[in-house]
Amino acid sequence: MKTTALVSVEEYLSSVYEPECDYVDGQLENRNPGEKDHSKLQFRMQMVLARRPDLCIFPEVRIQVSPTRFRVPDVAVYLSEPSEQVFTAPPYLVIEILSPEDRWSRTLRKLEDYARMGCANIWVLDPFERKAHQYRSSGVLEVQDALSTTDGVITVTLNEIGLS
Repeated sequence: MKTTALVSVEEYLSSVYEPECDYVDGQLENRNPGEKDHSKLQFRMQMVLARRPDLCIFPEVRIQVSPTRFRVPDVAVYLSEPSEQVFTAPPYLVIEILSPEDRWSRTLRKLEDYARMGCANIWVLDPFERKAHQYRSSGVLEVQDALSTTDGVITVTLNEIGLS
């Protein structure tokens, strides 16, 4: 039986991981760093969002979603810039971009962590299936034409990010 040594929060926060990883209850969880299609979609999404000077956009930043959990979304968006280096306030919007190796069960756990911390807008993009989804408390809904935040402040068409 293979066992994994637990890592303290302090050790995780003082270490650099390449690629960056999530921290879940003492365990390090590797993130699939993505391939070309993942990277291109992440860049396109950031560029579309960057057209809005009122948004603070952070790719692959550590967010403390609970006392013993840290997630690293592909893109986190805030309406005002957090003052801390490791964010503890819920993002306005989190975007996860799937890699071919990602499993929905593991992705759903991440989405649930974001929702539990108070993030109301969670999008999942799949560059390989060319699909976009919005996470809601009622479940994950596939989007056909455009992604929109619950309050309508941000709307991104799938055409703008190359998913149509």
